[in-house]
Amino acid sequence: MAYPFELGFQDATSPIMEELLHFHDHTLMIVFLISSLVLYIISLMLTTKLTHTSTMDAQEVETIWTILPAIILILIALPSLRILYMMDEINDPSLTVKTMGHQWYWSYEYTDYEDLNFDSYMIPTSDLKPGELRLLEVDNRVVLPMELPIRMLISSEDVLHSWAVPSLGLKTDAIPGRLNQATLTSTRPGLYYGQCSEICGSNHSFMPIVLELVPLKYFESWSSSMQ
Repeated sequence: MAYPFELGFQDATSPIMEELLHFHDHTLMIVFLISSLVLYIISLMLTTKLTHTSTMDAQEVETIWTILPAIILILIALPSLRILYMMDEINDPSLTVKTMGHQWYWSYEYTDYEDLNFDSYMIPTSDLKPGELRLLEVDNRVVLPMELPIRMLISSEDVLHSWAVPSLGLKTDAIPGRLNQATLTSTRPGLYYGQCSEICGSNHSFMPIVLELVPLKYFESWSSSMQ
């Protein structure tokens, strides 16, 4: 999860988030090189009086500064499209969880089980135990198995919400009357926190998301105890 004064992204927990981090670094390096080149040229223009009379009429220069940006855009677009298709691809999910947004809490339904559903409310600050996080803890965590592809079906029953867990690279809008889906795969166990990322009313900041990723055998025992 995030920590105070953090400047970068949270540590990646899913393969998709790792790809997003790599793409971010790739694009940031291109932006850094372009910015450095532009700054260098501006500084030269301001500090030297040397001029070249035929520069404004050079066909070679115009050809270069037309083709080079196109090549740079291709270098950004190709990996971006690859990640978009990876995020949209769902291959034979092992588990499906339906998430419904409400004002102002989340409800979850494990559709592969006959009667496994619950609501998830934020724990008030006055009820927090030592070590628990303010505005992030919930009374019912979403327990999921790690290292398995999981399909999240996300919708809303009232207004627009957004189900987001940054360390997993997830952010999907919850829209009334529409069912959106996202893929979730965790490479390691742990607690992963998120929040509603769409302004949905006065208590928008009080509907956190907590995912508890555990090994499969612990998930099976948990699901048996919940039914």
